[in-house]
Amino acid sequence: MKRRTLLQMLGLAAVFPLVPACFRAQVVGEAITPITPLNKPHKEWRKLLSSRAFQILFEEATERPESSNLVYEDRAGIFICAACYLPLFDSAHKYESWTGWPSFTQPIAGHVATKIDFKRIWPRTEYHCVRCGGHQGHVFRNGPPPRGERWCNNGIALKFVPKDEQLPALRS
Repeated sequence: MKRRTLLQMLGLAAVFPLVPACFRAQVVGEAITPITPLNKPHKEWRKLLSSRAFQILFEEATERPESSNLVYEDRAGIFICAACYLPLFDSAHKYESWTGWPSFTQPIAGHVATKIDFKRIWPRTEYHCVRCGGHQGHVFRNGPPPRGERWCNNGIALKFVPKDEQLPALRS
């Protein structure tokens, strides 16, 4: 994926030269197969998603803790983006963080991008789906070993596909 395409998807292209490198969007890992970003306008996503899912994915809202059944999902499978269906997390990396949100120790390599978020005054690292740009949640440095990361996700921003079911085709 081209850096400019990712920055445009995340709304940072205009200010890219002015932003220090530590605050620019960064893809986490390298995808096994290249991920082509979608350039779908928000009005088209609004037609496909519930109003709450749209708020979380494309207006960067946050759901209440304990509001998603995915907090308690413990079957083997894959967690996919609720907007474009890109696989984001393997259930092998899900754990109970006691925060009220689905939490993971790591994403699928190359499928999420991080950037610094200052919406709460202090900087936090937020992450988005690299394909549709949908906001998923925040990553914190208080997770279990060996990585020490807690990828805290909005449950509404994900769908779960059990191991014995076929993944849905990616939305275009």
